[in-house]
Amino acid sequence: MESIENIKSTYRRIADEAQQKLNKVQRQIYRIGTLRLLLFIAGVAGLICFRAENWAVLAGIALVTLLPFILLIKYHNRLFHRKDYLEKKIEVNRQELAALDYDTSCFDSGEEFTDPAHLYAYDLDVFGAHSLFQYVNRTCTEPGKRLLADWLGRHLEKKEEIQERQAAVRELAPALKFRQRFRVLGLLHKGKAADETELKAWAASPGVFRRNRFLRVLPIIVTGINSVCLLSVVAGYLPVSIWGIIWTLFVTAGFAFTGKITRMQAVYGKKLQILGTYAGLLKLMEARPMQCGLLKSIKEEIGGEQRKASLSISRLSKLMNELDQRNNVFMYVILNGLFFWELRQVMRIEAWKEQYAGELPHWLDALGQMDALNSLATFAYNHPGYSYPTLLDKADMIAAKAGIPSGAKDADTENTDGNAHFMLRAKALGHPLMHRDRCVRNDIDMEKRPFFIIITGANMAGKSTYLRTIGINYLLACTGMPVCAEEMEVYPARLITSLRTSDSLTDNESYFFAELKRLKLIIDKLQSGEELFIILDEILKGTNSMDKQKGSFALIKQFMTLQANGIIATHDLLLGTLIDLFPKNIRNCRFEADITDNELTFSYRLRPGVAQNMNACFLMKKMGIAVTD
Repeated sequence: MESIENIKSTYRRIADEAQQKLNKVQRQIYRIGTLRLLLFIAGVAGLICFRAENWAVLAGIALVTLLPFILLIKYHNRLFHRKDYLEKKIEVNRQELAALDYDTSCFDSGEEFTDPAHLYAYDLDVFGAHSLFQYVNRTCTEPGKRLLADWLGRHLEKKEEIQERQAAVRELAPALKFRQRFRVLGLLHKGKAADETELKAWAASPGVFRRNRFLRVLPIIVTGINSVCLLSVVAGYLPVSIWGIIWTLFVTAGFAFTGKITRMQAVYGKKLQILGTYAGLLKLMEARPMQCGLLKSIKEEIGGEQRKASLSISRLSKLMNELDQRNNVFMYVILNGLFFWELRQVMRIEAWKEQYAGELPHWLDALGQMDALNSLATFAYNHPGYSYPTLLDKADMIAAKAGIPSGAKDADTENTDGNAHFMLRAKALGHPLMHRDRCVRNDIDMEKRPFFIIITGANMAGKSTYLRTIGINYLLACTGMPVCAEEMEVYPARLITSLRTSDSLTDNESYFFAELKRLKLIIDKLQSGEELFIILDEILKGTNSMDKQKGSFALIKQFMTLQANGIIATHDLLLGTLIDLFPKNIRNCRFEADITDNELTFSYRLRPGVAQNMNACFLMKKMGIAVTD
């Protein structure tokens, strides 16, 4: 297993090597540019100086100077592409170095996915600035970005599906070269948010020109007439002027289709250009051997070893690039007059659509899956100290219970509907977004249903951070990623939280009513038979102490009746007495604020029992606010 320092060293080495290659390419670009200029000047000067000579001398001068000049233009363009690639590669590796020091400001935060009503994402800072999404996101395509957001916003709940994704992450994590090449190529020509939707809309739309049989044969007729005219001119049967009139008529007739073609090119032309980038990414996927089931299925979706997707999309990209030649007026007039080239080219594009339109959405989905999986794999690679959680299902839980000696089974955990299964056990659990040198790690152990951990403690002692640590690692586990823990076992149920309820001025909704709606949603889901893992911070914050206490007791009793599992943090120490009613289904834990030598200190360590020390009055006195005893 690599260490963080080794990973940093790898990123630095790759960036440094790319910088050396970039310096070499930049020198080549300068030399080739200078040589092109000299050839051009020499060619023009030669033609001027020897303009009185015969055509053979002038042709020789052009051949010696201008032909190499044209060839060097192509070579120059390849060097510029190489330069762009190396610059992006350096940028990608420097971004990773910054991310290892918890600076993720250069990555997309997914702000557009923020939803205060989400079951857990808003509470756990899954989207937005300094969020989990920004920390994990390394996508380079719009399909990948949206799919990654969907994975984090709707975690998996089936053991087999999580294990499939986990296996894909394990396989891709060591493949640094593949992942970086994929990301660099994608970022060089990154599409826009609407590209995928519009590409799919174009694929689903009917053809405009190929539906007309006459138009389908018209380019053949025009080409045939021009061929006959050319042969007749060569044979001396037809004057060149007559062919010129016919050719002019064809050019004029071609303008009848120009308006529709221009509109189509304006709407979809640039959208389809992104397919050139996608073709390169698909080619990378096709060339890479895949071992696990999920990656194999993704590869099969794009055509497997036959490279169907990349070759087909490359063909479409080439057709679109050729259509762009219509923007060159000289080429447009000649080609249209001879072959009705513009109409012919558009119908080739429509023929491609007829053949492959049904598969294009599947190719884009496969591309998005690989892009999102690469993000998860980069997260795993960057955190060598993290562990992959063990996933459990009902069969595992039943098998585990079968190993318990007869009579030791707890009757209080039995459920008549056979749904009494849950497990969340982790050792040295930490928050992945907290700096590794300052993160205090704690354990959690919950292995029956129903069961609640009630956490009490002073302000700033670590209750809310612990709740978010549990929630974010639970989400990582159910998304197929490694977790910030030495080890973890989890039975995946749906995560739901209430940590950051806010009032809504636009909906004329009070803070308290918003919280009640959230609690009602939880109760409704439990009553409908959903398995939930619940995380609550300070129940019923918006009401008075007596009312809050009474309501909290009633709510937790109802959770027990509905076979729920979760964690509740509270300042109300009396909630700790619920253990008297449910001695085998509730555990009290605490975070303490210790006062030593008139100074407040926090260990951020989870301890058993109910909190003993509160710090509000102490802090008020320290700040000079009068507090009467």
